[in-house]
Amino acid sequence: MTPMTTPTLSPPGDTTAADAGSTSVSPTLRTLWRGWRGVLAIALILLLTAVVTVVLTGSRESRPLDPRDTGLSGSAALAALLAEQGVRVHRVTTVDEAAALARPGTLLLVTAAGLAEHDARLLSVLPSDRMIVGVSAALHSLAPGVRIDDTARLRSREPGCRLRAATLAGSAYTGGVVFATPSGGVGCYLADGKPSLVVYPDGPRTVTVVGSGDFMSNLRLGEDGNAALAMNLAGRRDTVVWLTDPAPGDPGYAEGGVAGPQGRSLYDLMPDGIGWAVLQLCVAVLLAAFWRGRRLGPVVAERLPVIVRATETVEGRGRLYRARRARDRATAALRAATLDRTVPRLGLARAAGPEEIIASLAARTGEDPLELRSLLYGPAPTDDAALVALAARLDALEARVRENGPA
Repeated sequence: MTPMTTPTLSPPGDTTAADAGSTSVSPTLRTLWRGWRGVLAIALILLLTAVVTVVLTGSRESRPLDPRDTGLSGSAALAALLAEQGVRVHRVTTVDEAAALARPGTLLLVTAAGLAEHDARLLSVLPSDRMIVGVSAALHSLAPGVRIDDTARLRSREPGCRLRAATLAGSAYTGGVVFATPSGGVGCYLADGKPSLVVYPDGPRTVTVVGSGDFMSNLRLGEDGNAALAMNLAGRRDTVVWLTDPAPGDPGYAEGGVAGPQGRSLYDLMPDGIGWAVLQLCVAVLLAAFWRGRRLGPVVAERLPVIVRATETVEGRGRLYRARRARDRATAALRAATLDRTVPRLGLARAAGPEEIIASLAARTGEDPLELRSLLYGPAPTDDAALVALAARLDALEARVRENGPA
């Protein structure tokens, strides 16, 4: 008798035996990392490039004390406040424009830092009141009698004077430069006993000199009494001719200085940051090319999905010739193929002429040279039956050359 065997059962929950013969097809963490690490690396590089670009170009300073500039150091807010109070603000960037608008009863507000000496002399004879903000190289021409005495830290200061425009405003963010007050002048916002704001008469005009214009900027205008002081000083006339440094887009703008007769170059017309944008584009193109570029390796033989036999190709080509009635092309193809296979067997060069080929064939096969000429170089058949007969005749000629052996 054959002894009975008891099958061994796996305990419930034990899947070892069941899983031993199976293979997991779910993607693993390593597989996902290999597939995505290139994409993540490129994304990280592009992100770092964008951050660097923002850091380098995003901190570009605005135009200081420009009535059209809305940046932190611009004065667009003050110009808007003056306009609300009915003061006409004319922004100019050249001395000619300022001279055309500065009339008695107007205020010439000079915030241009790059003012030349000869331009300052032209402005000094204008009949309007003048307000010079910040230290200018031509201060002695614009405000004769005022002398720079020292520098002082910028901070909030009390007026410390009897000037109504200052006492009404109260404390303001002043300093930068302090002056020696000329005879008949009033000095306010003292630093170590020296004023950073000076107002004095110059004939029929009133000249105001401020050591720093930070209290007029968009950043500081809302602090202390800065807005009130700026309005009291710049808004005491109905018309303000505001002379500031030219900005991109102004007539005669020249990069890095006051407008000149040379005008702007093509590079000046380009928007800010165009260089960094081109650099980012080049980096992105190079990274994409490196990521998606094909890496050449050894030739790999691949099995073709479809194998087309030579006879099928020949039959298909023949059907095309027949459909188009191209007996001349079919005849030329048959004769060319026969000559390609026959001429080497005759011991002739492939460049041999018809006379040489016909003579050699006649000698080898014993056929009439005239018939050979008609067969190889004669007119094309006019019907399909004649074409089939020509093909058979060419095949027989080639067979006779093979039977006779090489030359």
